[in-house]
Order: sequence, then structure tokens, then C-alpha cells
Amino acid sequence: MYQSWLAICLYSLLCTANALHFYLDAGQRRCFIEELPTDTVVEGHYRGLEWSEGQRKYVENPELGIVVEVEEAATSHLVVKTTGPYDGRFTFTSHEAGDHSICLSTNYTSWFSHTHIRLYLDIVVGTTKPDVEQDRSHVSELASKVRDLNQKLEDIRREQQYQREREANYRDLSEATNTRAVWYSIAQIVVLIATCAWQLRHLKRFFEDRKVR
Repeated sequence: MYQSWLAICLYSLLCTANALHFYLDAGQRRCFIEELPTDTVVEGHYRGLEWSEGQRKYVENPELGIVVEVEEAATSHLVVKTTGPYDGRFTFTSHEAGDHSICLSTNYTSWFSHTHIRLYLDIVVGTTKPDVEQDRSHVSELASKVRDLNQKLEDIRREQQYQREREANYRDLSEATNTRAVWYSIAQIVVLIATCAWQLRHLKRFFEDRKVR
């Protein structure tokens, strides 16, 4: 009972999937932001349907191509740039932790086409699940679940490492700020002591001059 409860909790926390659909015109570009840890595999599946005036509905068009571009938001480093069919997949691995921009557009241009596209997009963040269809007859159901659980635990480990890296960065920034504040306070104390010494010296000379007179 306890093991079943643990497995359910892990499955609910581990893999992040985003499924949606949206509309595109020719020459239009839509982007989505995903915050990813280092060395995280992201798999996306898209399917585009083109509006048909004759049929008055969205239909498949083999000539339609989907352009996928993925870049790191912080450095603008292009991770993926590919053009696929109207129904295809893309996969990439994040090399740096942080926000990644996933942009999709069509191979049509607004100069020659005014068509409308309905684009379905499904993004799965985490280690890509291997294809076990070929060896399903040789692997028991329990072994398959253990393998999936190990993959999910690896995702948790990477996420924890990413959080530790962020915590270390914040700690270094706080320590640097505290160090600057300490030196600023020391500088203020030195200036204050120097000012007091100068005033005492000035007062001493003033009273000595009054005494002489």
C-alpha cells in the first residue's frame, strides 16, 4: 500500500506535459517559454491543419511545413532550428539551466498566402520515455514500471541540482552584498574618527590661542 502511494505521488510530480492548440496566419510566429534544468530532454509533437474555404473546415495539407526554433533566452543561443511536415516531432536537450524559447511558424509567407492554420502542440519535459513496444513481450510489467520510476527519479535529481545551483548563486550574491555593506560601514567609521580627531585638534588649538591672549 505504501509503495503504491509513493509511486502515485512520484508520477504526479515528475513529468511536465503541456498540450494546447492555437491559430497561426501565414508569416506569423508563436513562441512559448519553458524554464528547464541542465541536461533535460524535451520532446514536442505538433500537428498543423489548414483552413479549406471549399470544405469550410481545417484539413490536412501535405505541402504545409512547420518551422521549429528553440533558443536559450538568456544567451540567445539557437538550440534547434528545423522545418518538418505538418505532423511531426522535435527533441532537444537543454545545455544550460534557465528559460528556453520554443517558437513555431509555417513555411508559408504572407506575400503569397493568407491561409489560417490550427496548430496542435504537445510538449513533454523530462527524460524521453524509450520505445518498449518491440520488447514488450520480453519485459515484465513490473520491470517496465521500475524503469519508468528510475527515469522519474533521475528527473527529480536534475531538478534538485538546478535548485541547488540557483540557491548557490543567490547565496554568493547575498555574501557579496553583505561584504560591500561591511566595507561601507568601516569607511564611514574611519571618516567619522578622522573628523572627530580633526575637530578635537581644532578645538585644542582654539583654546590654546585664547589662553595665550
